[in-house]
Amino acid sequence: MPLGLLGFLTILVVLFLILSKKASTLTSLIVVPMFACILAGQADKIGTYSVEGMKSVVSTGVMFIFAVLFFTTMSDAGTFDPIIKGILKIAKNDPVKICLGTVILTCVTHLDGSGAVTFLITIPALLPLYKKLGMRTWILTTLCALAAGTMNMLPWGGPTIRAVSALHSSLDQIFTPMIIPMFCGLLSVFTIAVYFGKKERKRLSLEVPVEDVSDEKVRAAQSASGTVEDLTRPKLFIFNVILIIVTILVMVFSILPPAPTFMIALVIAMAVNYPDISLQSKIINSHAEAAMMMASVLFAAGSFIGIMQGTGMLEAMATSLVHIIPNSLVSRIPLIIGLIAMPASMLFDPDSYYFGVMPVLATAVQKVGLNPTLVAKASIAGQMTLGFPLSPLTPSTFLLIGLADIDFGEHQKKTFPWAYAVSLIIVLVAIVTGAITI
Repeated sequence: MPLGLLGFLTILVVLFLILSKKASTLTSLIVVPMFACILAGQADKIGTYSVEGMKSVVSTGVMFIFAVLFFTTMSDAGTFDPIIKGILKIAKNDPVKICLGTVILTCVTHLDGSGAVTFLITIPALLPLYKKLGMRTWILTTLCALAAGTMNMLPWGGPTIRAVSALHSSLDQIFTPMIIPMFCGLLSVFTIAVYFGKKERKRLSLEVPVEDVSDEKVRAAQSASGTVEDLTRPKLFIFNVILIIVTILVMVFSILPPAPTFMIALVIAMAVNYPDISLQSKIINSHAEAAMMMASVLFAAGSFIGIMQGTGMLEAMATSLVHIIPNSLVSRIPLIIGLIAMPASMLFDPDSYYFGVMPVLATAVQKVGLNPTLVAKASIAGQMTLGFPLSPLTPSTFLLIGLADIDFGEHQKKTFPWAYAVSLIIVLVAIVTGAITI
């Protein structure tokens, strides 16, 4: 069987098993690619490819484990209680304002271009609030994915910088023309947030006055989600907030890599808030199961990516995709890419697309007299921008759903239509403004 076809079938089977809940995410990511590797006649390389893939996500996996332990410790200490209460006062229990706040917070936290850091900050901070008000948590992950995906178009985001590098172009040629389309994409995300908020307001029929949101009720909600009353450290609130801010700044300014940053932050948080060693062990043990479960999914995703790359399936998929486009449609390639860029994130990791597929398509476009940067601009409208928080090829996707305790299949079903819609809006505005010509 041709490697390209085998690659497409492998990803489709993985998506089918996960979405239909025929198998767990962990099982699908491990078993299916290994079976495909055997069919490709490379059974003896399964271990090598798998290990290489896992090496690529080691730093993410370690970061995830210690980040979860750090933020859950901060939650146990009651650090987020005043924040939640403050948001409640501003939002006045209004789901519309809460949904808008979710988008704003995500946009701010994604200014560093890291999806993992964005999700690690946004989800733990807002999840207790969603649960307290009875709002559906998939709305949190969907809005977070839409906002982070659109913001991923920024020049220092992975897709844009890859597009510029692959075509040896400049930001003025690729990103600058897409500023207005990106801005319109963000406006559409805010519009979706208002829509979700109004739907939740109607569903919940909230009539509880702000004054009824007492400290006791906030604490009760926190206790229900695992925060225990006697672990709160209100006198250390300022210290804990400063610790969180410093931790984030250390990562944003690349003073230290994320993994050791969270390791050090956790040690400091534990030493200051809970000096007693036995209590430290108790707290870590209470959160270790969730952290390790999702870390295992991250490493399974790494194994999956490693096998897909090592066998050559991803490269073959890229080549076959180029060949199936008829010559008569070459001039329409930018438009076609814009229409399929977001769904294509389910099939190609950013490196294989931007360094493998895109240059070939750009060359084909150039041969018919079109500017090759049209392909790049169409690509960043969705390929691993709005598509990255849904793709099984992106470890941060599993970080997002793991933090919110959302099933991967449910996340894709709920988020995909909205992400695709925002991507198409960006493409449409790009066509209207002339950034993409058809």
